[in-house]
Amino acid sequence: MNRTDRLMATLLELQARGELRAEDLARRFEVSVRTVYRDLDALAEGGVPIAAAPGRGYWLMDGYFLPPLTFTADEAATLALGGAFVRGRVDPELRRAADEALRKLDAVLPSDRRAAVDRWRREIRFPTEDRATVPDGTLLADLRTVIRARAVLRILYHAPRRPDPEPREVEPVSLAYVLGAWHLTAYCRLRRAPRIFRLDRIDRWDRQPERFELGERHRIEAHEDRLEGFPEARVRVDPAVERWVRERQPFPFLREEAADGGPVFVYALRDERELVPWLLGWGAAVEVLEPEGLRERLAAEARAILARYAPIAAPSLSDRRLA
Repeated sequence: MNRTDRLMATLLELQARGELRAEDLARRFEVSVRTVYRDLDALAEGGVPIAAAPGRGYWLMDGYFLPPLTFTADEAATLALGGAFVRGRVDPELRRAADEALRKLDAVLPSDRRAAVDRWRREIRFPTEDRATVPDGTLLADLRTVIRARAVLRILYHAPRRPDPEPREVEPVSLAYVLGAWHLTAYCRLRRAPRIFRLDRIDRWDRQPERFELGERHRIEAHEDRLEGFPEARVRVDPAVERWVRERQPFPFLREEAADGGPVFVYALRDERELVPWLLGWGAAVEVLEPEGLRERLAAEARAILARYAPIAAPSLSDRRLA
């Protein structure tokens, strides 16, 4: 990186991050601290109002902003597409912000770049049919406020495979849009581990006066081994559907094994009820090899399905004659 580029990059770092020490800038640009001092002196001589204090570092004085950035056609199109994706999946407050940002971007783009953005919008489209999964009202905005405040939440939550909702106290960390729905990532005090709560399964929530400090317990990555120690279920898959099974693996998936007659997928058996609906969805194209208890549960469920459709399943005498 030449000096001119480094000076501009230093300005961007100060504007984006606030206070920075000379050592921080030296590591960022892989130069000596002495070189950083010379760069900062050059910026100050050029009229950039840089303030400094021992033990704190350097920062730009209030009121100073860089001139507007210029974007290539591809950069502008990427921002426009990202804004369009976001605005259809957020609450009204952020939707208005996305609309305003897109309007400003469109207003400052030269005509050739505006044409390129329009072309990208035609060539790359994001479906909007999942807008119905965006929570009604101000739920997303309220949750963002709670997350920033590090406030404890008490929620009434419908967990899968449980007949009734149950109360939980959680420490909210972030919001995530996954598979067409918004989820809240939080530390669950009941389960004593991070959990992901789908927002449309929350019947009620109440912000508590208690605050919490972020720590190691809130990191999902710190609990990635939570599938270890469970019994394993081994499922053989017909070659005709193995590609589609790979695309739709449930959370307890552990690994794939090669075997005669088709691949075998191995799952952590945290709860048999967790896998049964997913396995039934593949019909006779999958076969549980072990454990025997899961095979028996699937067989019982299949018999219950057959009993429900018995009048259809048992062909009449005339049907058999026609056959």
